[in-house]
Amino acid sequence: MIKKMSEILEKAKSSNKKKIVVVAAAEDEHVLGSLFEAKKNGIIDFKLVGDKEKIEEIAKKENLSLDNIIIIDEKNPAQSCKKAVEIIKEAGGDILMKGMVSTAELLKAVLNKDGGLKKSSVLSHIALFQSPYYHKLLGVTDAAMNVAPTIEEKIEIINNATTVFHALGIDKPKIAVIGAVEVVNPKMPPTIDAALLTMMNKRGQIKGCEVDGPLALDNAVSMEAAKQKKIDSSVAGDADCIVCPNIESGNVLYKSLNFLGGAVAAAVIVGAQVPIVLTSRADSEESKMLSIALASIMG
Repeated sequence: MIKKMSEILEKAKSSNKKKIVVVAAAEDEHVLGSLFEAKKNGIIDFKLVGDKEKIEEIAKKENLSLDNIIIIDEKNPAQSCKKAVEIIKEAGGDILMKGMVSTAELLKAVLNKDGGLKKSSVLSHIALFQSPYYHKLLGVTDAAMNVAPTIEEKIEIINNATTVFHALGIDKPKIAVIGAVEVVNPKMPPTIDAALLTMMNKRGQIKGCEVDGPLALDNAVSMEAAKQKKIDSSVAGDADCIVCPNIESGNVLYKSLNFLGGAVAAAVIVGAQVPIVLTSRADSEESKMLSIALASIMG
């Protein structure tokens, strides 16, 4: 069972077969830097699809050797996404990574009905955080993909998150569906969704995890707060993953943990045939490499 980010790195390094990352629109110095760092650590190999001239310029500027690196020259970002997806479809790669292209353009190639990589009915973003104020890794979903998920979409978001925790060796992750309060309030639809998801889990309609909600954030991560509210739940105070009611709350929680909470993060998009890594320019180099390592242990 993995409880620290360092253990994710160690598991990625110990794999018998290095995963191959295929990068769409790879002419991005931050992405290239994280790839070379991950390769140096023995985590992955990679293939680059993008503007070869710009990739070579960046490599020269950053003193990165492109010897033995496969580069597929494609100057059009949209076409580079399609080619990257094709390479993975042809068993030429295990992880898709976004370079200098919009997320929408990359996902358009992933979700293409004819040649895409769609697997689940819903793609979702999950971030893992190691916080100095929490006793284990904490997942947050969804901070980047699903704007106002329906209850059907929340089921798939939970299923997607569960696969990530299973890859970490956590057989029955504790999933907290949060809201502003820990009681069902008809005026607050997220609390109704949370109660329905909890009941569906108890009846075996959502499997492989333990779901409870609604829980306010403090009840989900603080045993003391849960005791004060007299909440009888094995999830309360010990959550492995927080399911947020909408993208605004997820995004605020994600960035609060990163920029105010002193946490280190690794994030992937799940629900496709392969993990997808989307790093932000604001992410630290450590976070980018951890995201690649997380994706590499999910295959």
